[in-house]
Amino acid sequence: MVKQLDLLGTDKIIPIDLPSEMQRSYLEYAMSVIVGRALPDVRDGLKPVHRRIIYAMHELGLTPDRPYRKCARVVGDVLGKYHPHGDQSVYDALVRLVQDFSTRYPLLGGHGNFGSVDNDPPAAMRYTETRLAPIGHEALLSEVGTATVDFIGNFDNSQQEPTVLPAQLPILLVNGCSGIAVGMATNIPPHNVGEAIDGAIALIDKPDLPDAKLWELIPGPDFPTGGEIMGIEGIHDAYRTGKGIITVRGVSHVEVASERAKLTKSKKRRDSLIVTELPFQVNKAAWIEKIAELVNAGKIDGIADLRDESDRDGMRVVIEIKRDAEPSNVLDQLYRQTALQSNFGAIMLAIVEGQPRQLSLRQLLEEFLKFRETTLTRQYGNELEQAQKRIHILSGILTALDNLDATIDILRNAPDGTTAKAIFQTRLNLSDTQADAILAMPLRRLTGMEKTNLQAEFQEVNTKINSLNNLLQDRNELLKSLKKDLRSLKRKFADDRRTKITKLDPPTIDRSELNRLARAKSKATTGDESIEDRPTAKERRNRTLPATQLQIVEAEPSQPTTVEVTHQGYIRRLGKTGAKLNPNSQDFVTKTYQTNTDAELTVVTNEGKAYPLKIREIPPTLGNDRGTILASLIPALQETNEQIIYTLSTPNEAVEDLQQLLLLTAGGKIKRILQQELSGLTNRGTTLIKLREDDKLHTIVPLTDEREIVIATSGARILRLALASEQIPLMGRVSQGIQALKVGAREQIVGCVPANSTDDLVLITRHGYAKRIPIATIRIVQTGNMGTHAMQFAIKTDNLLHLGLPTPTLDLVTTTQRHEIVPIDRITTHGKEGIGDRLITLGPDEQIAFVNEGMV
Repeated sequence: MVKQLDLLGTDKIIPIDLPSEMQRSYLEYAMSVIVGRALPDVRDGLKPVHRRIIYAMHELGLTPDRPYRKCARVVGDVLGKYHPHGDQSVYDALVRLVQDFSTRYPLLGGHGNFGSVDNDPPAAMRYTETRLAPIGHEALLSEVGTATVDFIGNFDNSQQEPTVLPAQLPILLVNGCSGIAVGMATNIPPHNVGEAIDGAIALIDKPDLPDAKLWELIPGPDFPTGGEIMGIEGIHDAYRTGKGIITVRGVSHVEVASERAKLTKSKKRRDSLIVTELPFQVNKAAWIEKIAELVNAGKIDGIADLRDESDRDGMRVVIEIKRDAEPSNVLDQLYRQTALQSNFGAIMLAIVEGQPRQLSLRQLLEEFLKFRETTLTRQYGNELEQAQKRIHILSGILTALDNLDATIDILRNAPDGTTAKAIFQTRLNLSDTQADAILAMPLRRLTGMEKTNLQAEFQEVNTKINSLNNLLQDRNELLKSLKKDLRSLKRKFADDRRTKITKLDPPTIDRSELNRLARAKSKATTGDESIEDRPTAKERRNRTLPATQLQIVEAEPSQPTTVEVTHQGYIRRLGKTGAKLNPNSQDFVTKTYQTNTDAELTVVTNEGKAYPLKIREIPPTLGNDRGTILASLIPALQETNEQIIYTLSTPNEAVEDLQQLLLLTAGGKIKRILQQELSGLTNRGTTLIKLREDDKLHTIVPLTDEREIVIATSGARILRLALASEQIPLMGRVSQGIQALKVGAREQIVGCVPANSTDDLVLITRHGYAKRIPIATIRIVQTGNMGTHAMQFAIKTDNLLHLGLPTPTLDLVTTTQRHEIVPIDRITTHGKEGIGDRLITLGPDEQIAFVNEGMV
């Protein structure tokens, strides 16, 4: 046997535990990414790369009053001195500090092409130029130095860099920040600097200020691209807990084309939707392209033309509306299917004392104020030390001038400077520093005018020392100075709010009001106002919002109401009497709930997730309006492709635990859960069933006292199962369920109903054939069985569409949106082999698309 080489020597091998070493190494790596790269510091609001860029530009002297310098030079200094990473990553970070559509208050100024809201890339760093912006220079660098903040060695210990910049503004709140670390992420929205300063001053004056008062001063984010925040619940969630979902809409208005047609002599006279602001971080070009794709695919109706008329004055996207379409309907579709309405997921995570912490609004401001107080204390302490040194020297010089003859005699007779210094210290009782200052003093200081100037400087420095001692010994005086600095910065950099805040949650578009505004605008434009007289996009963006728009709306008291869900995915909240749906809308009600405004509905999607929907959040529906798109009221659905498949009342404390729900997936998985699992849902969604990637939730069935469950496929296979605990066990939310049946490649599940052995089933096919069949004629089987073939098809291409129990009437809706009301008496009983009765005469290309069993 060959002897194994011992290259290191047995005594040099160190045994280690692999899991422990992996854990230690990974944690070190994770913390280095969290602290040293991805998350901002709560004190100055900057990530390390941003801090190094700004400090390197400070060292280069690129102040706002100096010429621009090539970005390549700045990036080179940052790489060579402080940040040994990729040059492109540093340049990308620099570019974002310049872009006014990415950063609310850009910390750097730029000259050249730094990209656009259309996601156009910036020019190469050899072409663009930069320098510090006034706010970046004054709010971050005016006090930088070892006296105010700590410095550490750079990566090779050849340079010193600050661990934090002495920020005078809460930059983290003002400009926000986004970043992804290891196992955590931050996404802090930007805010208005004037509001942020007001909130900080209010906390200085009253540390126990109620949250509601603080939120009045800082009502919500203020995005650089404007937009409109819908609802305050997400804002308050973020401010209270550090995490919340904020719904933001673009800003649009209706423009009547009559005046434009008159000015341009165009024969096309269509109303237009004009979009002037988009939600934060929405790519305008990609958004326009998405609209075009949806229009071409027939998913958005009513748009005749689409063009981008944006220019240097601001954004202007024109969406021409077809003559037979309503602007409100088009706007509804744009909100639902495009990024014109987006969700901003706020996560206020930052580094606090070397550790990542999720902060509330109050905590974020308190951490900034604590840092600012520490910075001022260090600064004033250093200024006091320097003033004391200076007054000590001035005192020695004035002593020498008061004894001028003796001073001259010592200098004339001393053989050298060392001897003269010793004699000065002995005869005039001076310190070593004072004696050196006298020996270095020029002869012109011996004149009377110079003596007067020295005495004035002595008095000035002495006054400054008293003032600094007062600031350092009295915290109230220190806080007054802090507030004075904040107010000075507010006067210099505060501007008007860009983002409007609507206190109510997203309302249904009021068509009558929107069209009334359009008619009013038409009258205005055909009268004294021309298109050229209208405000520009820039003027609209910089408008000052009236104070009334920032008042909190009190919640409405609980009262009875009726809620209807329609086939096309709309939801209506009616008064006590209700109102019928417009018969011309080609939509119809599939579910009705008699409830109260303080109750909740549960909305379930095909991904197996349940979301809560408060009844009071459903906008009231007036007249015969079709209501609001249900999916638009669930913020989490704006970021996914989930489809709503079911709604039901959310259980309250009075609901018994025995009430159950049965869940069936498109792939044939089945499970039972307690209805109480639907209590305590979160806005992010609660998983009711664990699904495979290729499976979707198909049906939810409430169970009461039924003993059996019946499942049907499009091939007319019927599976009759007993609702026994060992057959279909009661499971938790995270389980997958059991395989009830195997679904063929050319069929799909069409229905699932609870029943008893004495009930009849109603089967309806796509070509209009129907029959009743007693459940007793279908044998009970075990899960996984093929089931019983329960219907023959008169047409080879036909398949089963509907499985249900007998109801007084059925509404057969065809693919051409034709409705046929059929009494249940017209459906007769047949055996398993029968084809049933022809209920409706269909056109050559017409089929039944949906069967509405009536109100639930």
